[in-house]
Amino acid sequence: MNPNPALGVLFHWLGGLASGSFYVPYKGVKHWAWETYWLAGGFFSWIIAPWILASLLTKDLFAVLGQAPAAALFWAFFFGLLWGVGGLTFGLTMRYLGLSLGMAVVLGLCAAFGTLMPPIFRGQFMTQVVGTTSGRVILFGIFVCLAGITAAGLAGISKERVMSPEQQKAAIEEFDLRKGVGVAVLSGVMSACFAYGLAAGDPIKALTIRHGTPKLWQGLPVLTVVLIGGFLTNFIWCLILLKRNKSGYQFFNSEIRRDGLTDEPIIETALDAPSREVVQHSGSSARSSAQAALMVQPEAAQSVLRAPMLRNYLFCALAGTTWYFQFFFYTMGESQMGRYGFSSWTLHMASIIIFSSLWGIGFKEWKGAGVRAASLLTLALLLLVASTVIVGYGNYLGLANTSH
Repeated sequence: MNPNPALGVLFHWLGGLASGSFYVPYKGVKHWAWETYWLAGGFFSWIIAPWILASLLTKDLFAVLGQAPAAALFWAFFFGLLWGVGGLTFGLTMRYLGLSLGMAVVLGLCAAFGTLMPPIFRGQFMTQVVGTTSGRVILFGIFVCLAGITAAGLAGISKERVMSPEQQKAAIEEFDLRKGVGVAVLSGVMSACFAYGLAAGDPIKALTIRHGTPKLWQGLPVLTVVLIGGFLTNFIWCLILLKRNKSGYQFFNSEIRRDGLTDEPIIETALDAPSREVVQHSGSSARSSAQAALMVQPEAAQSVLRAPMLRNYLFCALAGTTWYFQFFFYTMGESQMGRYGFSSWTLHMASIIIFSSLWGIGFKEWKGAGVRAASLLTLALLLLVASTVIVGYGNYLGLANTSH
């Protein structure tokens, strides 16, 4: 199967759609704390879906991983671990900057570091990127992507200046530009580690192809390793929250206990979730609704509400599996980009911002933001779409030059 950049761009768009949409099923989860439904969905995101699909679509998965170089396994896992840290701080960025500005700052840094560092470390940046026409076109597409991300950030800042304090409070409850930007820098750099983990897994890709795996699925074994690292970070954080918020019983008991409902601030985050619905205390909103019910019926002893257990687990499974599909399609798209596979990270970031911005519009985050903010957001979306076309064209030129 020869590389097909146009098909690769389509796969990356599908991945961006999955990333921008996975949180929607979480809205159907009732009366669970954030850490409960995030961990329940996370098992499908990081463990169940990756291993099932890799087992079905690749050859000799366990033999491949057993024969893989220890260094490749370690670095893929380690960068996955660091990426998980970036996800944790990403949630805090969403809390302080909101969906649009937070996504712009974090993903801008993530796009730059995640795209450019792999070829620099491989010693290919000057020869394959700067030194070829196709590479320069791709580099131009990357800068167009960064310009689009910048425009999205400016749109967010413009919105913040136009909106009244009351509107800002309604849209982003804890807006703090200085604190948010500081956390965003850390998050953007650490989140780029996912791209490093995939690059570190190149020997695993080569090995699975030798075992007979089609090139389209070569990245799936690497994903299982990288996502174990991400799972570990998330798992530890969720355990801390389960203990602090006394919410662990929710996995097994449908009754929402009164003693778990307090006025204390609930510590939570929104790892990779591009949604105000998740960022703005989805877990505590469940507690708030339960508290309201208890106020209406104060005679209730230990339980007033019942969480729909089967429904909650099904929605978590759907959300978690949808989340995984962003990287499922990412690896498929990367397989179609030829020798410029590093450009996949830019396509992935651009697609996520496009679809998350559209969801932000759908959730009325931009209501009352003003004409200037709307114009900048429109410009951002146009630039991001253009960047995917330019990067795809650069990859096409690279294949054409190779064939000649």
